[in-house]
Amino acid sequence: MQSYWFGDIDETGCTPYRGGPEALAKRLETIKISPDRFIPFDWRNAGSCSFTRDRGEYIRKLRELCFYLSEAGITRQYESRDAEPLQMVRTLDQLDEVSNVLTERALEWHRITNPGFSRKYLHLPKQKLLPMMKRGGSPAFRQIINEIENLAAARTALMKEVSRRADEVVPNCSALLGGLVAARLVSQAGSLATLSRLPGSSIQVLGARTALFSHMRGGTPPPKHGIIFQHRRVHNAPKEVRGKVARVLAAKLAIAARLDLYRQELAPEFIEAAQAAVDNAGRVT
Repeated sequence: MQSYWFGDIDETGCTPYRGGPEALAKRLETIKISPDRFIPFDWRNAGSCSFTRDRGEYIRKLRELCFYLSEAGITRQYESRDAEPLQMVRTLDQLDEVSNVLTERALEWHRITNPGFSRKYLHLPKQKLLPMMKRGGSPAFRQIINEIENLAAARTALMKEVSRRADEVVPNCSALLGGLVAARLVSQAGSLATLSRLPGSSIQVLGARTALFSHMRGGTPPPKHGIIFQHRRVHNAPKEVRGKVARVLAAKLAIAARLDLYRQELAPEFIEAAQAAVDNAGRVT
């Protein structure tokens, strides 16, 4: 017997399945046929089952089912625990982009109206550079600087909130990397579920897309780390063991992501052992 979304076909004939899109979606979850046993079909099989009268009705019912499955999938995605932190991280990145673009434009504006503005000031941090530029500027220019400073304050508040939410949603990854970097790692993967399925070797270079493509196409040296380079254990490690530290940390993160997905609570014994392993990897012999 062959089971399809519209009914069951055997030697005696076809038995249609009755029900709306929700019932048909549940039926699809129960149908399991190996590829070597699957027999292709067309809409006429549904017609022989008295499931549809013509091709137009078959397409309409199939369309309703596809829409129902898509909406259910989107609902599940937005109901996941990591949905909000992902949006927060992406908002944080866009705040950085907007702030940097506005700051560059304000610098060009300021240099036009103040020819004596020295290049050495360009290397100052924003906290010192913006107040210096605001002195003596036009009202419109000062308003722009105020907006840039407001964006910086909003970014700081959002960064703290991202770190706090990461401690709740991915406690083990957060304990290994820190809340902000852990949230960025999950965002780069697309979801916690996707991250939990990745091997350590993929997590190690997650976020190093440009360097990875350059290696594949141009033969440049392969990247040794991606987002996890932001963690102090990696970027503070001696250069000769930095790749080893990144590899060990990524392997532990692969386990931590699975713990966060399925246990949803901190595992202190695992964290202690993982941190010890990463510390040992960073020792120069």
